[in-house]
Amino acid sequence: MITSEEIDAAVDALQRGELVGMPTETVYGLAADARNPVALAKIFATKGRPVDHPVIVHLRDASQMDAWAKDVPPAARVLADQFWPGPLTLILRRLSKVSDLITGSQETVGLRVPAHPVAHELLTRFGGGLAAPSANRFGRISPTTAAHVRAEFGDAVRVVLDGGPSRVGLESTIVDLSSANPRVLRPGSITHRQIEDWIGPLGELENHAIPRVSGALAAHYAPAKRLILVDADAMDATHAGLDRDVLWLGLQALPLGTQGIALGSEPNTYAFGLYAALRELDSGTGGTIAVIAPPNGEAWTAIHDRLRRAASGSGSGPLSTSTRHPLDPEPRSGDG
Repeated sequence: MITSEEIDAAVDALQRGELVGMPTETVYGLAADARNPVALAKIFATKGRPVDHPVIVHLRDASQMDAWAKDVPPAARVLADQFWPGPLTLILRRLSKVSDLITGSQETVGLRVPAHPVAHELLTRFGGGLAAPSANRFGRISPTTAAHVRAEFGDAVRVVLDGGPSRVGLESTIVDLSSANPRVLRPGSITHRQIEDWIGPLGELENHAIPRVSGALAAHYAPAKRLILVDADAMDATHAGLDRDVLWLGLQALPLGTQGIALGSEPNTYAFGLYAALRELDSGTGGTIAVIAPPNGEAWTAIHDRLRRAASGSGSGPLSTSTRHPLDPEPRSGDG
């Protein structure tokens, strides 16, 4: 249980321009005062994050949206009413006073109201917005417990609020509402269909008009070990062809005679345990993590998305900050 004194210490750290490990229902965030450029710079330096990779601003409630965004469309109000607090990020046209460090020098800003009581209390007492990308080294496995944050950063982040395991376990759904063509830019626990139920049909992605957003790089959420995806129908054949130095991650059944973790066949339970399981396997013996591909279907879309990106970035040591956004037609210096 978080005490009032711990919240006060976190608020004091934020006001001094320090970083705070903040629990949310999705993953733990590395929070800083979103109006303080020195504090924002610490996020990028601590994570090893490219400075043109935007971060999401977390708000106390939807009433603060107009302090960050202009020309807020009715669809944004509808989605905020329906899904905030919750695991939904809205991409909107930014006000000019919003820092380029927040937006990656774009004309859009990502906003979210988290649904975690500790995050809400921290945001309420702090008063302003908090920039809070996931509290991990850039491109690596997101943290879903306070212990993950402490293991990742040690004394570099002195204040970490322990709000228990993140109940969702995957990053928020990101919806772009900065143009007349609403689109989902990152899948999450709030599905494409749920969004359409409230604002109508969503548009297709178009290379020339996609804002850069958190977690959309081809390589992301990655373990240091090599991670491979294995079709369930080919599990036994793949097992026979692999070295024995392999750890498995699956739904319910793993290949006979193997070591690993079974997360269950229910998508919410699987998502809740995914990052913790990947971290456990990454720290264990074995040179490869073999993930049995989960089922298809909308409820599994975000999980497939994270696993594909994790496989793309795995086994390569520190990720290069030159990795470009997969929807960018031309590479840009420092993008990642």
